[in-house]
Amino acid sequence: MTTTRWWLIRHAPVPNPDRLIYGRTDLPADTGDSDALAALAARLPPQAVWVTSHLRRTRQTAAALRLPGSDMALVERALAEQDFGSWEGLSHDDVAEHRPEDARRFWTDPAREAPPDGESFAAVMERVAGAVARLTAAYAGRDIVAVIHGGSIRAALALALDLTPQAALRLAVAPSSLSRIDHHGGGDEGSDGGGSWSVTAMNALGTFSGSGR
Repeated sequence: MTTTRWWLIRHAPVPNPDRLIYGRTDLPADTGDSDALAALAARLPPQAVWVTSHLRRTRQTAAALRLPGSDMALVERALAEQDFGSWEGLSHDDVAEHRPEDARRFWTDPAREAPPDGESFAAVMERVAGAVARLTAAYAGRDIVAVIHGGSIRAALALALDLTPQAALRLAVAPSSLSRIDHHGGGDEGSDGGGSWSVTAMNALGTFSGSGR
């Protein structure tokens, strides 16, 4: 039995005083809380495979953790945050006021409906599951530290817990938090092709600020 451990870290908080929607918008993270980052770094394994998305808030957070390998992280675009399309840079109030029909359609089923020119959370779950399966096979038996996003961590937890998209949206993931999922089985098994998952931690060390993605 081979166990592959995923250490899922949500990036550090993003200053967002206007509470704008910024899924794929490339905003910087605030990595100034050195105590929180040091506590997080102390929980992580040595000699891990490091992965980030292509967005700088994840790369900044990985660099701030200052562990061996964090400066050589793999960049995996499939682990990026949900794409909110033409809603990027708007507030939810802006969307409700100026695009009411789009807002009503989206909120009828926020797990499966997509913003205009964006993607649904169900689509996020599909692409994250594919990336997790591929990397689990490539690094079977290793520790994988993935510094990614609230939405992509929610999707990874949903994979491990076999949740529907609607149920997965109930999961809250705090900035600078640590969650962990373990895959037990052969390295060539896909996300649903064999083996099993367990969840060993969720939201460790993180604190909720209620700010965006």
